[in-house]
Amino acid sequence: MTLAARRVVVRGVVQGVGFRFHTLDRARLLGLVGWVRNCNDGTVETWIQGPSERVDEMLAWLRRGPRAARVERVDVDEVGPVELSTFEIRRGTALCD
Repeated sequence: MTLAARRVVVRGVVQGVGFRFHTLDRARLLGLVGWVRNCNDGTVETWIQGPSERVDEMLAWLRRGPRAARVERVDVDEVGPVELSTFEIRRGTALCD
C-alpha cells in the first residue's frame, strides 16, 4: 500500500453549500485522514492523506463536489504525509494561498 498526501484548493461556488460536511463524510467513508476548511477568499482547502487509490477517489469526488456546489477548478499539490489520526473540519476561515 502506497501512502499519498495532497493539499487541495477547490474553487467555484464551494462555500455555503455544505462542501466541508460532504467532504468530511466522503473522506471518512474512504478511510482517509486530514482536514477541510473554508478560506477567506471563497475557496475550500483540504488536506487528504491515505492509500493512494483512495486519495485518487477523493480527488475525483472533489472535482465534482456535492450537488449544490459548482466546482470551477481544483488545484492539487503533492505533499509529504504528516501524523494525523482522523479527518476533521477546521472551524472559521483561514488565509489560504
